[in-house]
Order: sequence, then structure tokens, then C-alpha cells
Amino acid sequence: MLSGSAAMRPIGVFDSGVGGLTVVRALMERLPLESIIYFGDTARVPYGVKSVATIEHFTAQITEFLLQREVKMLVIACNTMAAVAAEVVHRLAADIPVLDVIEAGARAAVAHSAGRRVGVIGTPTTINSNAYARRMHELDPSVQVYSQACPLFVPLVEEGWLEHQVTRLTAQEYLRPVLAEEVDSLVLGCTHYPLLKPLLRDVAGPRVRMIDSALTIAELAARHLQQAGLARATGGAADYRFVVSDVPLRFQTIGERFLGRSLGTVEKVDW
Repeated sequence: MLSGSAAMRPIGVFDSGVGGLTVVRALMERLPLESIIYFGDTARVPYGVKSVATIEHFTAQITEFLLQREVKMLVIACNTMAAVAAEVVHRLAADIPVLDVIEAGARAAVAHSAGRRVGVIGTPTTINSNAYARRMHELDPSVQVYSQACPLFVPLVEEGWLEHQVTRLTAQEYLRPVLAEEVDSLVLGCTHYPLLKPLLRDVAGPRVRMIDSALTIAELAARHLQQAGLARATGGAADYRFVVSDVPLRFQTIGERFLGRSLGTVEKVDW
């Protein structure tokens, strides 16, 4: 049960690697008073090639770790986890509110697509799970969803090739079939993809609205904390903590590119 001092507790955000730092960045900008603890399971990334049972097991471990840190809200900043293991998080969290990038992205797409024609891009695992399309159809059965896996985007982003000609050509190839369906909204269904937003906007053209789950989840978090009486109003500077299960090569460089600022000290845990 959350106590009266719960507003001072941090928001817990987690992902299989560094991608979820785009969500942390959006939360920092939207909720500057809120403290955040981020967990990236960098020792076991990528999750996309693992079985559902394994992903559920890893997700439960991370959820329990963050609950021990007394978080007041959990944010699943990993599309793969959200697609296959969200129920595990909800079960363990009990009365702690849980938000996830798929729910946020699906809601925003349905709300903003005037023509009811939505494109979704993501990793093969996320696209094959059909989680975005399924949730959008639950929210509005009239929505037409056109999905496209973009397996090369993650390595291109981690390489820092955000404006590279190779990335532009790759984006043109991936988006061609989706744009041919005359979509008016495009869901960025991977937490790496917001870094490609300027390039994707160029390729898709001004008629297509980019749905960034990081921004929409920050708005959802702000609304939920306010309604639940959990928003932090005072208490000094926010505290940001970054925890990983391994510190791989270039983690600091890649992480700071995603976050848009210094990571500071990164804590490592051993499972």
C-alpha cells in the first residue's frame, strides 16, 4: 500500500537495454521534479530473440528489483516486454500504477488519426506480436493498421548514423509499403526510433504525424500522478539513478546520446 509520503518516491522505468532512456528523457522534460530510477538489462539484451517464458522471467526479476527500491509508478519502456510480459508486471505491482509504451502509443494513434489509417514500425518481435494492432482495434475497431518490421534501425541508431545516407535509404525502403497505404499517422514502435524522428519525418512527409510513445507515456504519467495524488510538488532537486546488469562497450556514449545529457554514475547489479 502506498503511504502518504509516496509522492516523494521515484518513478521506476525499465528496458532490456539503453533504448528506454528516450522514455526517461521525455519524463525528465515533462516532469522535472520527479526522481527516476532506470534499469537496463544490458547483460541479457536483446530480448527479441528469447522465448516468452524467458522474457517473463527476466521481466519479473526487474519488476521485483524496482519494487524493492520503493517506486511509486512502473513504466515498461520496452516494446518487447510490453508485448509479451505486461501482465506479469501488473500482477507483481499490485496497487502500484503501471504504464507501458504499447498502451501509450496505441491510445495516441487512435486519438490522432483522422483517417483511421495508422502505420506501425518496430522490431520484428514487436511487429510479429501484433500487440499494437490488437490494442488499437480494441480501442477502435474501425482503425486500419499497417505494420512494418525495421530490423536495421536499432544497429544504425546505436552506430550514431542518425542522418546518414545509408539510414535514409533504409528508411525509404522500409516505409515505402506503409506509405503506399496512405497512412496519416506512424507509430514509432521501438524506443530507439525517436532519435530517427527528423529523418523519418523527411521520408514520410508533412501529412504523416509521428506518434512517439516516449512523449505520450510522459503525458500519461503526468496525468496519472496528478489524478492519484502522487505528483511531487516540492522537495528539492530530482534524483536520477541508472542501473544496469552489465556495462558494455560504448554504453556511456550510446546512453548519453539517448538521454541527451550525462548519465553520471551508473550502478551495476549482478543477478
